[in-house]
Amino acid sequence: MLNFSSDYTNGAHPEVLRRLIETNDEVLTTYGSDIYTESAKAKIRTSCGCPDADIYFLAGGTQTNLTVISGMLGLCGAVVAADTGHIALHEAGAIEYTGHKVLTVPHRGGKITAEALTACLRGFYADENHTHMPYPGMVYISHPTEYGTLYSRDELKALHAICRAHEIPLYVDGARLGYGLASHGSDLSLAELAANCDAFYIGGTKVGALCGEAVVFPRGNAPRHFFTMIKQHGALLAKGRLIGVQFDALFTDDLYLRISCHAIDCAETLKAILREKGYRFFMETPTNQQFVVLENAQMAKLGEQVAFSYWEPFDETHTVVRFATSWSTTEADLEALRALL
Repeated sequence: MLNFSSDYTNGAHPEVLRRLIETNDEVLTTYGSDIYTESAKAKIRTSCGCPDADIYFLAGGTQTNLTVISGMLGLCGAVVAADTGHIALHEAGAIEYTGHKVLTVPHRGGKITAEALTACLRGFYADENHTHMPYPGMVYISHPTEYGTLYSRDELKALHAICRAHEIPLYVDGARLGYGLASHGSDLSLAELAANCDAFYIGGTKVGALCGEAVVFPRGNAPRHFFTMIKQHGALLAKGRLIGVQFDALFTDDLYLRISCHAIDCAETLKAILREKGYRFFMETPTNQQFVVLENAQMAKLGEQVAFSYWEPFDETHTVVRFATSWSTTEADLEALRALL
């Protein structure tokens, strides 16, 4: 069966796996204090243009989001997210489990607009009962979004300016950050992202690693005792080398960007194939996630030979589904899909 269901169905990129094998017999210190983890941190600081950045490696995306958000919020703070945001819908209530609330605002193409964020913050403080409510203590966005859309440089700067005016941090979920940065529709670099938010993470799990995410606090602004919080939230690997070696490989010779560019090139071919075959797009997306509308009987029949992701109902007889490319997608996969469609 052809598989376009997600971008983390395969193991690790061969170059990452090779480095894990090459270093396997080395005796290294634990919990991320090894030489490869330190090397990875140095390379990430250089790529981000942030020599003073605090960098931590966590096991997975959900653990990363809940640890960063709970760490940056006060005891009674809440996090603002789009109503389609990953933390609002697809993380099993992990944020609420830490004792914090997710405050949702209407999305536009998966994104929070400056107008929606301003309305949320003003509305909260205009409520005479706001002292009885969890206050909006930080803002969460993802880049790319759940719909594969991207924040422009100006959009990100506008959100960051609003956050600064209200003295709350802006946090960017970068589970698929590589595919966003490599997208033909992106006008953001890693350094520009770092300059216009207060924390973000570089996703490894979905961009060539077996597992692991790199959290970056670009101005050395990590919460106090953040390392201890990582362990408390079950996100710290005793064999920290596992993530450190992988990110050291990903940030050597631009591997992270190179494999992300491959996924975007495949996505462009995928879009051309879907258009050629007359498929209806739910929205235009410049990243590795492509959303099309299928008639339900057609969806069931296609699903017998191609794996894709159910996304949301479109109407009573149609459904939105997602096709995703990744670092592991091949030209043969795409040509087989063309023949099948």
